[in-house]
Amino acid sequence: MKIAYRNLHVDEPSGPGLAELLLSLEADVKISDDEQVILAESDFPVAELAYYLSEWLDTAEESEGFEFDSMSADPGLVRIVKRDDGWAVGSIFEPGSWTRPVDRQAVEEEVRRFVKQVRADLAAIGIDPKIIRDPS
Repeated sequence: MKIAYRNLHVDEPSGPGLAELLLSLEADVKISDDEQVILAESDFPVAELAYYLSEWLDTAEESEGFEFDSMSADPGLVRIVKRDDGWAVGSIFEPGSWTRPVDRQAVEEEVRRFVKQVRADLAAIGIDPKIIRDPS
């Protein structure tokens, strides 16, 4: 499973708060499992996704899944669920399309990598990466 993005850009935030800033940081996102594309969206709020994934890593119980409840779209754009044979990632946009099940550690490693990349890219464009928790 891989969470990737490109073309990170900042739209003018609609207000002064953290929520508005997170929503203004968008990119073309793709979640895939080898050649299978689970989600591919342009202008996706990647900083908001990284923010909530980092929070999930820090606060979720070992058996608790993740559902991205974006401030700008319906819940479930990204879902991480526990199944009998492991953890899988999917989206409401493609309800029948899921990654192959993997162990929790593999999911957490990819989520950490993604969050660290978003933080690094925010710093590179002059935005304080501390708005998103360090997933270390």
